[in-house]
Amino acid sequence: MKGRSRRRDRRMMGRAFQLARLNQGLTGENPSVGCILLDAHGHIAGAGVTGTGGRPHAEEVALEEAAGKARGGTAYVTLEPCRERSSGAASCSVKLVEAGIARVVVAIEDPHPTARDGLAILREAGVQVETGLGKYSAARLYRWFFAASKKA
Repeated sequence: MKGRSRRRDRRMMGRAFQLARLNQGLTGENPSVGCILLDAHGHIAGAGVTGTGGRPHAEEVALEEAAGKARGGTAYVTLEPCRERSSGAASCSVKLVEAGIARVVVAIEDPHPTARDGLAILREAGVQVETGLGKYSAARLYRWFFAASKKA
C-alpha cells in the first residue's frame, strides 16, 4: 500500500506542476502555483492554478471547485500555502484547515516573508504535512520568485 500511495503522491504532484506551468508569467509578482485536492477516498475533488494577476490563489480555486468534498483528504501544492494575505483575507493555510484537509504535500517551502510559515499553521491545526516531493522542479520553476523574495 505504501508504494501505491507514493506513486499516487508523485502523480498528483506532477498534475499540480502541470497546472502551475499554465499561468507561469501571467501572475504578476506572485508565483503561479498548482494545487490538486483529493477527497478522503483518494479521488480528485478539485484542482486550481493561481489566477492571472496573482489572484485567486491556486488553493482557493481548488477549494471552490471541491465544494466541501475534500474534507479528510489530501492537498498537493507546488509551493507552501500562504500564512497571511496582503488583502487581509484568510490565508490559504487557514482555508485548508477550515476545509478539513487532513494532509498537505508541498513541493517546496515559500521564502517570502509574508507567506512563509504557512506550514506551521497547518501543523498546529493537526494537519499532516510533508515537504520535498518535487522540490527540484519547484526550485527551477520558482527561481525568479525565490531571488525576488531574498530582496524583500
